[in-house]
Amino acid sequence: MSENPAYPVGLRLSGRRVVVIGGGQVAQRRLPTLIAAGADVVLISSSATPSVEAMADGGEIRWERRRYRDGDLADAWYVLVATDDPTANAAASAEAESRRVWCVRSDDAEAATAWTPATGRSDGVTVAVLTGRDPRRSAALRDAIVEGLRDGTLVAPHHRLAGEGQATAADAPDTGAPLPGVALVGGGPGDPDLITVRGRRLLAAADVVIADRLGPRDLLDELPPHVEVIDAAKIPYGRFMAQEAINAALIEHARAGKAVVRLKGGDPFVFGRGMEEAEALAEAGIPCTVVPGISSSISVPGAAGIPVTHRGVAHEFTVVSGHVAPDDPRSLVDWAALARLRGTLVLLMAVEKIGAIAAALVSHGRPADTPVAIVQEGTTAAQRRVDATLATVGERAKAEGVRPPAVIVIGDVVTVGPKRPA
Repeated sequence: MSENPAYPVGLRLSGRRVVVIGGGQVAQRRLPTLIAAGADVVLISSSATPSVEAMADGGEIRWERRRYRDGDLADAWYVLVATDDPTANAAASAEAESRRVWCVRSDDAEAATAWTPATGRSDGVTVAVLTGRDPRRSAALRDAIVEGLRDGTLVAPHHRLAGEGQATAADAPDTGAPLPGVALVGGGPGDPDLITVRGRRLLAAADVVIADRLGPRDLLDELPPHVEVIDAAKIPYGRFMAQEAINAALIEHARAGKAVVRLKGGDPFVFGRGMEEAEALAEAGIPCTVVPGISSSISVPGAAGIPVTHRGVAHEFTVVSGHVAPDDPRSLVDWAALARLRGTLVLLMAVEKIGAIAAALVSHGRPADTPVAIVQEGTTAAQRRVDATLATVGERAKAEGVRPPAVIVIGDVVTVGPKRPA
């Protein structure tokens, strides 16, 4: 390729066929942005990370579980080639060239016809930076611009066309030195804008990120290529990375002198096993910084228009884990006592057991007509709300095909606020 600079352009991929070849770490980082762009994504790979598999199971992408073969790029508008097989990568790249389809290659940027810029978003503005062959400088410039937009030191002009925005900034130094030890960062309920400022800054300075599926996955796309992302996704009822393996990975990378961020959904200490990780790090003599996150127990109901407390309606709310049924001997919850409370109950990890939980609450005296709301994938573009009562919520959840992650709110606060369409 010549030394001419790349020509920047924004691709409008909504409804258009995009082919991703390879289901590994690169795909895991790039797929959320393609999904958010509305692309019709087809993944071609014989295997995938748990997070990528969850995207396929959730219907966000189509997955053809096989290796690449000639003809796979027919009718494609854009191609991402990201396998560990150089021969397959070269063949797919050659097909893209013959079909005049823009192709990004994770293994050989010089052989690609398109490059992925370092991107970031703030308040409707998308910042994309290309600095040639230095991805770390691209990421540092991107971070400086986005941080300026977020803290108000850089103001983006308002454009007449809805959805457009531009921002520019002069060259900026690298962002931050490596961090000592491990940062347990609460990523919030899902919307990448709901991570704390400190959490985002630590993430930007990381060398290694160990991420949960329920963390704000769009933030992974903003990481520069040198950052190692380890998938610690715990997919409900499917594959998982044992907690012991997560602890070992945190310790191993920290001892290697890396800046390690453990990116978790919600808050690290709200049903997040964050304390187990902090204890393991303490035993290993590794410094640990805990960055609280916005818990889904409050933020997700709020995003759906439900206040967990409201004057004259509820003076208390109780957050309960519903991952085991009320009659399970492992349960630590006093369901009879909960049924006697007059306030709001917020259930996390309770989709599978909601029928049994509702029945237990009714049997212990909670009225069967108590309002219930299920908020699935709250604060994200896929958020939806399903309303029911304790008497109907079990069947309603099945009929509506409710899947985790979802937050379930029980109590009169469900009916507070503007009336929902019938």
